[in-house]
Amino acid sequence: MNSNGSKLGLWIVAALAVAAFVGYMGSEVIRPAALAAPVPEGGALGLGDVVFYVLAMVTVAGAAGVALSRNILYSAIGLLMALLGAGSLYVFLSADFVAVTQLLVYIGGVLVLILFAVMLTNRITEVNVSNTSFGLFGGFLMFVAVAPVLLAVAALTPWATRTPAPLAPMTAAIGHGFLTKWLLPFEVASLVLLATLVGAVVIARKEIKAD
Repeated sequence: MNSNGSKLGLWIVAALAVAAFVGYMGSEVIRPAALAAPVPEGGALGLGDVVFYVLAMVTVAGAAGVALSRNILYSAIGLLMALLGAGSLYVFLSADFVAVTQLLVYIGGVLVLILFAVMLTNRITEVNVSNTSFGLFGGFLMFVAVAPVLLAVAALTPWATRTPAPLAPMTAAIGHGFLTKWLLPFEVASLVLLATLVGAVVIARKEIKAD
């Protein structure tokens, strides 16, 4: 009884803190920024705009499916939708090489590996999850606290606009950037991925020995 009462008290305090945070951000940050922001000029939506918004909705819907679905197979399908949408959006940035790499590496490699791991694992329901969950109410409070700030940043930030460049191959530019300007971050990312692979092998080996 005391545990339930303390938990209810913590949720009430958390709800009041979120309400105070949203109220402060709305009155002191978002509202002045909205009043100072210029009124956007409306225009007719073209075919490219419609396709962009459709792909964006598919990406967001897939990401929501990954986070909200209780079935891990449905989560994998949602991940497929999110990756397809993200790869398609790269096309609008004239990043054809990055789009194809997204499809080949993440969908053709990572997602297929996840699906095989899910379907071939026969003891996945026996795993005891030690991390406690905040539940739907905690997730809703987090959403209420974060969503208005993100929407305000996306809508009120004076994003720089420029005329889209014509489509051109980017493979040479990306390779040149990886070997010149971005050489150090590229090598650091390679070391991080190598350490991740070695750690996964060590953990799997310990589990096999334990069994």
